Amino acid sequence: MRFDRKIINARIATMAGGEKPYGEVEADAIGIVDEKIAWIGSSDDTAHEAISIDDVEGRWITPALVDCHTHLIFAGDRADEYERRLAGESYASIAKSGGGIRKTVEATRKASAAELAALALSRLDAFAAEGVGTIEIKSGYGLTIESELAMLKAARSLGLVSGMRISATLLAAHAVPVEYEGRSAAYIDEVCIPLINQVAEAGLADAVDAYCENIGFTPAETRRLFIAAKAAGLPVKLHADQLSDLGGAKLVADFDGLSADHIEYTGQNGIDAMAKSGSVAVILPGAYYAIGETQQPPIKALREAGIAMAVATDANPGSSPLVSILTAANMACTLFGMTVEEALAGITREAAQALGLADEIGTIELGKAADFAVWDVTRPAEIIQWIGRRPLHGRILAGEWA
Repeated sequence: MRFDRKIINARIATMAGGEKPYGEVEADAIGIVDEKIAWIGSSDDTAHEAISIDDVEGRWITPALVDCHTHLIFAGDRADEYERRLAGESYASIAKSGGGIRKTVEATRKASAAELAALALSRLDAFAAEGVGTIEIKSGYGLTIESELAMLKAARSLGLVSGMRISATLLAAHAVPVEYEGRSAAYIDEVCIPLINQVAEAGLADAVDAYCENIGFTPAETRRLFIAAKAAGLPVKLHADQLSDLGGAKLVADFDGLSADHIEYTGQNGIDAMAKSGSVAVILPGAYYAIGETQQPPIKALREAGIAMAVATDANPGSSPLVSILTAANMACTLFGMTVEEALAGITREAAQALGLADEIGTIELGKAADFAVWDVTRPAEIIQWIGRRPLHGRILAGEWA
């Protein structure tokens, strides 16, 4: 076999499980053909030729990182809300007074798809510098059919110019816009469900999401949305149980959803349902930290139930102004008690599963995409340990140095 590229003298953390931590293997070389992993073996092997050979001189290689929950496409800012929260006002109070999501909606509606893409492209730089190869981006700051479509078109365009794999999510029911104040059910019928059908037909999104919460949408409204998404052939995920336990985790599990995200208040019923459905728990420490939450997600119960735990930034202008996936992973360990190996799996293998992409990315295995992060560290724990340090040597995406 002749490889397009051969990487030699590497320490490989496959993140695919196994006897050794981080899925480390004895092999120290990877062969790439047609943008996929075709061979894992020894650098001393002479049976295979390669067009290009890269000696990484003993550096660690992991799968390229995956951020499975962001809101990177938006206009405007909400720095004033940061000051209000520091002064003691709650996130829910700010939202009810016209701030929060609605403030970002006002600015985002005024921006074109091209303007939104340009703003988001600059934010992607921070993720690239930390080894991210795949990132999920949600809509949800438009709240009209036209503006939500513009957000999704912007998300799709980012993949073409950034080199990253972009997973686009239609956050159909994020907040009730001012023109539907007191008529959330009508908003579901007149905007959200027609939007799902248009997005599915145009291929603009990979999943449908909602915000099921006392300041968002009821479980009954979310259920109607999920029924429409399933009918349109789109998988679902959910902002669930962030501020209270409304049964969101169980609801998304009942629809075999990809993930339940936040889940600080998820109870045993939700955990049992997720364990049965295989839905991933997405842990978002940035939001917990930024809004001053005190209820921690039930990490121990999730672990005991065998539920996959992903970690993500929830990058957004209000409740999680965080564009560092490595910091999110560090916080998941220090704040919530995840192990370092769980956190690294949470930004690789489990995050890929949360996006429905486990067959393509997230581990270093034969047949998967040749998406890697190469690190200047002596052991994988250093990737998570440091705050502010970026030990990335480089990324290989689709078999090429990015």
